[in-house]
Amino acid sequence: MWNWFGNWLKQPPPPMVLVPPLFDFPPLAARTRMLESSYDLLFGKLALKCLFEDYFEEARHFSSRIMLKPIDDPHVDLVATVSGPLDNQPDENIVGNALFRWQSDVDDPNTFVDLFVSSSDPILQMRSSAYYPKYGFGAFGIFPLLLKRRVSSEDYGVFGLRYGSGNCHLEPHLCLYPVLKDEFAKSVWLVSKVGRLTAGVQYEPQYGSNDRANYKNLNDWSCAIGYGAGSGSPLSPSFNFGIELAKSSELIASFYQHVVVQRRIQNPLEEDEVVGITNYIDFGFELHSRVEDANASNKIPESTFQVAASWQANKNFLLKGKVGPQSSSASLAFKSWWKPAFTFNISATRDRVIGKTAFGFGIRVENLREASYQRADPNYVMLTPNMEHLAEGIVWEGKRPMLQSDVNAGNFDGLPRELRPFDKIL
Repeated sequence: MWNWFGNWLKQPPPPMVLVPPLFDFPPLAARTRMLESSYDLLFGKLALKCLFEDYFEEARHFSSRIMLKPIDDPHVDLVATVSGPLDNQPDENIVGNALFRWQSDVDDPNTFVDLFVSSSDPILQMRSSAYYPKYGFGAFGIFPLLLKRRVSSEDYGVFGLRYGSGNCHLEPHLCLYPVLKDEFAKSVWLVSKVGRLTAGVQYEPQYGSNDRANYKNLNDWSCAIGYGAGSGSPLSPSFNFGIELAKSSELIASFYQHVVVQRRIQNPLEEDEVVGITNYIDFGFELHSRVEDANASNKIPESTFQVAASWQANKNFLLKGKVGPQSSSASLAFKSWWKPAFTFNISATRDRVIGKTAFGFGIRVENLREASYQRADPNYVMLTPNMEHLAEGIVWEGKRPMLQSDVNAGNFDGLPRELRPFDKIL
């Protein structure tokens, strides 16, 4: 009788929303961020780079990528790529690359050593990076070991130092073997952050045959300011707006926004309590305008822009599109989370100058991670279950679901690693 009475009082499980894993985590561009200037990665530049380039194949070209990680050693992985034209073009060849990487901490990509081999220059290259956030110091080096020709100072290697506090970072990039006189500093940058505002300046001298370092040359200086909001977690909406004056000759304005939405689903393969799914929508805009005299060069256009958007409907499908003044592109990617995972993408590019459409293809195979749908409480968009209902659901589910209140409060400890905010050096 007590069992019958207990079942009668037992509430049904609470409604849940599926949270799919990200298509790519972490993005390959983020794994080498210590080798790049923070000036080139902040102001939404890294997110815009992934939005404008990932899964957009060049017209009449293909690309393939294999990413493998040993089962018994998660600290190392191998990434091999092969790309080239789909038809026989005399001026293009198929290019193959391979990258072997050792990472000190599985969750921290800032300390690593990798070895890069390629069928094109550089044929063999080693890169190393170490960063100690406790002390704010870091260092890295890029060493081309085999090259067909060594022309510039960068061909002999680049060394960089980094120091940063919570709100300010400084880093010089130095050439190991200057080819020209005074060609020692490759670049020096300073970035500061106060609240949601980020400002930075970068000195990057452009050396010529008879040039020397001249700090008064405004063409060697760039400055930028950005405003960003959001925690950086894929479960939290965010946006970033930036304006940059590059080389005192070009104005770059950019905007990036990440939106999290929930939509209802009727999926017979899921449990009855699953009523919706989370989608990730990204939008980006970038405008380049010349500020120097229009008669300075006829080869460089006065201004150009590009707009892109992406929509991840679930863990299997990603749709992207971008529009520019001369061409438009659309891409559809499908990912199957087998072991190893398999991704196929096709992109179409419409060239409005010649009035033709061409296609590109890509395929990826990787075993770097496993997909797992998470369950989230949908109280902030779709439903509002009471606390007793939610508490009963937690007991029934056997584990604590993700709560929007925790996400808004910045409590990401109970979330999978890929749904937490991606740590920033700054």
